[in-house]
Amino acid sequence: MSKIKVMDEVLANKIAAGEVVEKTMNVVKELVENSIDAKSTEITIKLIDSGVKEIEVIDNGIGMDEDDAKMAFSRHATSKLKNLDDLFYIESLGFRGEALPSIAAVSNVRLKTSDGNIGTLVTLKGGEDLLVSRCDLQQGTTITVSDLFYNTPVRLKYLKNLYVELANIVEYVNKMALSYPNIKFCLINNDKVLLSTDGNGDLLKVIYQIYGADITKKMVAISGENDDYYISGFISYPEVTKSNRNSITTLVNGRVIKNNDLNKTIIDSYHTYIPKDKFPIIVLNIDVDPILIDINIHPTKMDIKFSKMEALKDLVSELISKKLKELVLIPNISVRDVSNVSEVRNQINNNFEDNKVDNKKIEEISFDFSVADREVSYEGTNDKTSSNDYSNDAYRIKEMIPRGIVYSTYIVAENEDGMYIIDQHAAAERINYEKVLRALKEKVIIVDLLVPIKIELPTHEYLIVKNNFNILEEYGFNVEEFGINTILIRSHPNWIMEDLAEECIHKVIDIIVTKEGFDFDQFVWHMAATMACRMSIKANDYISYDDQVWLLNELRKCDNPFTCPHGRPTIITYTKYDLEKLFKRSID
Repeated sequence: MSKIKVMDEVLANKIAAGEVVEKTMNVVKELVENSIDAKSTEITIKLIDSGVKEIEVIDNGIGMDEDDAKMAFSRHATSKLKNLDDLFYIESLGFRGEALPSIAAVSNVRLKTSDGNIGTLVTLKGGEDLLVSRCDLQQGTTITVSDLFYNTPVRLKYLKNLYVELANIVEYVNKMALSYPNIKFCLINNDKVLLSTDGNGDLLKVIYQIYGADITKKMVAISGENDDYYISGFISYPEVTKSNRNSITTLVNGRVIKNNDLNKTIIDSYHTYIPKDKFPIIVLNIDVDPILIDINIHPTKMDIKFSKMEALKDLVSELISKKLKELVLIPNISVRDVSNVSEVRNQINNNFEDNKVDNKKIEEISFDFSVADREVSYEGTNDKTSSNDYSNDAYRIKEMIPRGIVYSTYIVAENEDGMYIIDQHAAAERINYEKVLRALKEKVIIVDLLVPIKIELPTHEYLIVKNNFNILEEYGFNVEEFGINTILIRSHPNWIMEDLAEECIHKVIDIIVTKEGFDFDQFVWHMAATMACRMSIKANDYISYDDQVWLLNELRKCDNPFTCPHGRPTIITYTKYDLEKLFKRSID
């Protein structure tokens, strides 16, 4: 008797569910995508206990007739692909025909749908016992998934706690709302509304409804195109960052994707604007001919491949970098009211007597990065680094006059716009960084070492480095073999400081060994930042008035005068109006 047999459909669906349905978010994702493909303009997601007990998705889409409602739970049944050619031109979110049977195999499902002519109710338990009956004619589809993983206890056991499951769902629905601002989304958990958009097509309003007003006013629009891609969306000012990459939302033809190469390009575009362990808030819509992308990579359809990835990366980098260079990124100090009078009063002067101070609100200082008036045009500034005209309006910061130093670290300066506070070390770091960076990109001059540097490596690293000797030589390192698993460095480029030579060479080798491709630009940026830090004046270093004037003028000439190479701010400002308001010279 043959040992090989075809699995029955119920068993096959349960196995398929292991790939398609890992957590409650996957169920919500598949059902919401079906609603979008059904041309819905309103989608409501109702959860009980973060979806573990019940998930209900209600839409006002085109609905289904009785035959389609029954067929939807068959494996590989789909209305979105007709033949092989359609696989290479996918415009819908779903196309595999695996989601509904996989979900039904590990839960109890109730489907109510109507195309306007007839209402159909379909119920299944664990993918079996399909029952069909008539129901009301409300246009659209309502699908209820309850008792998820009730018949697969191992999978149920490894679900995260309810808060984690809910967080995953909220993150996904937020991204879908950003993908489709023209669709009204409503997310409810245990009768509490977590998200509600109005579906009017305004992406910035959706950002406001997700992130709130403070972040929304720190977002700026970008758009651009090349021969293959059109990009639009919003990027955050560098001071608005998150601690993880989840704040980067990339959309391709309305589909939420996760692509490491694309995320890396976005993060690299913020190089020196933000600290290396922080990430910007990004909403990037990418429109592309479907024939240039491959979605059929993974059942979740979150990862896709691009036919012209380099062209896309170049466009993304160009748009973000250009926009950041157009922004004035000086934090502005503004005044707002606080209600805790006694706490602020005590901070100002512990010797105040209570009977001498009334109960009026005391004002405190807070950072306010207003979007208004922060974009500037500075065409023709490519030669600003060689200009001595410090009053040139092409510079991104107006001329500042130093008035003193506090705490031996912060320069206080002014101009007609207000008062500025400059971190002398951060400013010097930025100036030196850009000077070193320019020197590194010029023609390499080789310095011969009186005593060669010997580096011994593990066998696997030695073989990788030996295969890349040409890269080291191209950038000014004279390298040769020296015994077993050992290399000898006889010369290096002149931009490497003598006391950093061995450290630099080890970093180059680490990059060659750990990277699939040697990214020399990244290495140069890192070394420029390291040397700039070593070369710069420090906090508590004394500098004269002439040094202050020179530092402020050189800072103005920088391509990015607002942050040091590590992403920390170099300068903040109080406007004249803010100062007058603080001292009650100006009344709103």
